[in-house]
Amino acid sequence: MQQQYLTVTALTTYLKVKLENDPHLKKILLKGEISNFKRHSSGHLYFSLKDEKAQISAMMFSTYTKNLSFEPKDGDKVLVEGYISLYEARGTYSLSIYSLTLDGIGELYMKYEKLKKDFEALGYFDQVHKKPIPKYPKAIGVITSPTGAVIQDIKTTVERRYLLTKIILYPALVQGEGSKEDLVKKIKRANLDNEVDVIILGRGGGSIEDLWSFNEPEVVMAIFESKIPIITAIGHETDTTLSDYVGDLRAPTPTAAAELTTPNVTDLLNEIKEKRRLLNYYMNEELKNLRQKLLHLDERLSISSPKSKIEQLTDKANQLTTNLHRNFSHKLNELTYIVTILSKRLLNPSEKLLNFKDRLNHLSIQMDQLYKNQIMKKTYELQRQTEKLKSVNPLAIMERGFGLVTKENKVLTSVKDIRVDDFIDIELKDGKVSTKVINKEVKSWAKN
Repeated sequence: MQQQYLTVTALTTYLKVKLENDPHLKKILLKGEISNFKRHSSGHLYFSLKDEKAQISAMMFSTYTKNLSFEPKDGDKVLVEGYISLYEARGTYSLSIYSLTLDGIGELYMKYEKLKKDFEALGYFDQVHKKPIPKYPKAIGVITSPTGAVIQDIKTTVERRYLLTKIILYPALVQGEGSKEDLVKKIKRANLDNEVDVIILGRGGGSIEDLWSFNEPEVVMAIFESKIPIITAIGHETDTTLSDYVGDLRAPTPTAAAELTTPNVTDLLNEIKEKRRLLNYYMNEELKNLRQKLLHLDERLSISSPKSKIEQLTDKANQLTTNLHRNFSHKLNELTYIVTILSKRLLNPSEKLLNFKDRLNHLSIQMDQLYKNQIMKKTYELQRQTEKLKSVNPLAIMERGFGLVTKENKVLTSVKDIRVDDFIDIELKDGKVSTKVINKEVKSWAKN
């Protein structure tokens, strides 16, 4: 008997009809973890949904992605609703999803993120609200479970580091029902008692559900409103609650919180030694300055003592006396000299008359001599001027036969100024002649 062979297409079509028409596969509710997540440019989502032992390919069309309340990513725990479909070209089946929500912890994480954004917007986490942690607390308040390891770790650390403080425990529920109310109550109680300088709010590690009380808004607000600074030490170093954000200081562990609230005894001893060294240094320097000042005061006192003052004044008086004698002697000599000069100038009347008479005679002789000299000088000058005057006297010239020729009272010096028949006057030394020109002759050298 001949066997019949199916084509791949026929088999794939058969499987597609079986899978997509099975009523149990038309609406499937699954939970798992997202991996290999990809968002296509079209808006479709492609990823694998897996658990510890298996995985299945999944896709979500953009029509349904618009209703998502979160942004999916690798590692998210999710709850899905969808149906099985088969892609014939490849012969692979996949899960087509139309509803996708976070599973359990994911929902808490979304709530955590929303609360964080709300408180951050209100400024609860701002650094300006952080209160300083006291360096040397007299009392430390601890809000935690009385039976856990937290309080023991804190006590051990404080006893090892700083014995000058005491620990006051405010036992509180740190997990489960009623824990948030109890935490708020203990924070307010510590503030009302006002017996501690700083509060450590702590508990051990756990899941996000275990630590959720420290994310509750009531607890966050109680920490924010606390007048006493609060150090949080909640969970492990990787766990960060909203209480950590609003607290004044975050410690990764309860032990670290205890270290942050107390100084180290070794450091304190070293600091005391250093301060003692500095104190000794400054005391020695101050003593040295005081000794120096004392020496200066002693010198000033010896200089300012009555005996020293008397000696200084005696020396000064002696100096002034010497100066006075020297000045007096100098002045006396000066006056003596002046008296001598004046004595020489002071003569009796007879001598004065003789002196004046001699002086008068001398002056008379001197005056006669000067008078004669002056007469001789003036006589010589007169003769010289007379000779000079004679040389330019017109009458003297006329004595030699010259005359002064005028025409209409105008002196003539050239024949060019005279015409024939002109009447001219000739003045001689002893008279005047009027005549008529009948002829004139011009020298040959004067014709040009």
